[in-house]
Amino acid sequence: MKRNTHFIVPKGKFRLLPSSEEWLSEYQFGTRVARHLFCRACGVCSFYVPRSNPDGVAITVHCLDPGTVTHVVTRSFDGQHWEEAYRASGIAAHSDSGGT
Repeated sequence: MKRNTHFIVPKGKFRLLPSSEEWLSEYQFGTRVARHLFCRACGVCSFYVPRSNPDGVAITVHCLDPGTVTHVVTRSFDGQHWEEAYRASGIAAHSDSGGT
């Protein structure tokens, strides 16, 4: 089981430090829409581009520097039926780079 506590930001608001790119390894499978990025040194997935929301970047909360985010609201999803739960939540609208 993978515990994945993350939040999604529009791709246009995500900035990766150029020196970090050499430490990333990418994995894709199935539809090849999602981009799973892992640290080459420790294997952690600090962020990824989700298949369900390809215009956003899902950032793993536990990988942020302390003080970067001051408040996080969590929502639980039914992992067995997550696609239905995700669609019903309307959360995809929050990563639309053309939105607010």
